[in-house]
Amino acid sequence: MKHLFIINPVCGKGISFERCSDGIVECMKAEGIEDYEIYVTKAPRDGYEYAKAQVEKGDHIRVYACGGDGTLYEVVNACACHENAEVAAFPLGSGNDFIRIFGDKKSLRNVADHVKGTPMKFDVIKCGDEYAINQCSMGIDAEICAKQAYFKKLPLLSGEAAYTAALLFCFIGKMKSRFTITIDDDEPFTSDVLFCVGANSRWYGGGYMAAPKALTYDGLLDFVIVKKDCPRIQLLTLINKYKRGEHLDWDRTIFKRGKKINIKSAKPAAVNVDGETQYVTESTFEIIEKGITFVVPACSDFMERVKNNIVL
Repeated sequence: MKHLFIINPVCGKGISFERCSDGIVECMKAEGIEDYEIYVTKAPRDGYEYAKAQVEKGDHIRVYACGGDGTLYEVVNACACHENAEVAAFPLGSGNDFIRIFGDKKSLRNVADHVKGTPMKFDVIKCGDEYAINQCSMGIDAEICAKQAYFKKLPLLSGEAAYTAALLFCFIGKMKSRFTITIDDDEPFTSDVLFCVGANSRWYGGGYMAAPKALTYDGLLDFVIVKKDCPRIQLLTLINKYKRGEHLDWDRTIFKRGKKINIKSAKPAAVNVDGETQYVTESTFEIIEKGITFVVPACSDFMERVKNNIVL
């Protein structure tokens, strides 16, 4: 098996790039692995294009996304639905939301834990021609994702702080969207909503637990729809509860599990696909069961929790 390390050199404000490269070389030498390559990205989508070209050769390959959520997004899209490819995530970014399911990201920065990790089939989300491993959404949170990308470029603003800054910025402007929503084969309904999330995993936005019950391997998406039915000053007081995942029992929240959700908007609205945003009038999020092979780090107790049906 070939080991391909895709490194984003500007991730984490450039702090960890050299340490990551040195750690890879040392690990490969210690493990006696000669078939490996380190590729440093030069521009957006460069990691996707390079990884895709290597995956499509058809040989067994493990691709390591060494960066943040954006790097993982590119690697996932290169590897999804390819049986010969495995994905590992080495956290260098300020967010790294998806891998929170494996533990604290500081404990996941040993290259050997990913090299020695266990591959497991995970579900992925299909949205148009894109794939997401974590979450897709429309509404104010998608608008926030677009603003977060700007705030993360500012000094002293990490993933979580940038998300909070973007959230407060968006609260000043338009907060609600009118969507017509269809879940699986249910009857469509139209409502003014704050946001609508289709989640494969739990966290986004640098630590906000949008879908506290989501599982990456159950063949279902968790749909979380929060209606806009209270003053914005009251919503500001609820942000911390939302961050902790305490919003599913709100009267304004619709929570359901299913395979697919379709969202229509009369006006162009932001759609977020694992942090990548664009404006559309219709979008569909659909689960692809066991659509990707993901490497669980050797240091994580995730496999033991799955085996014992323990949901944290």
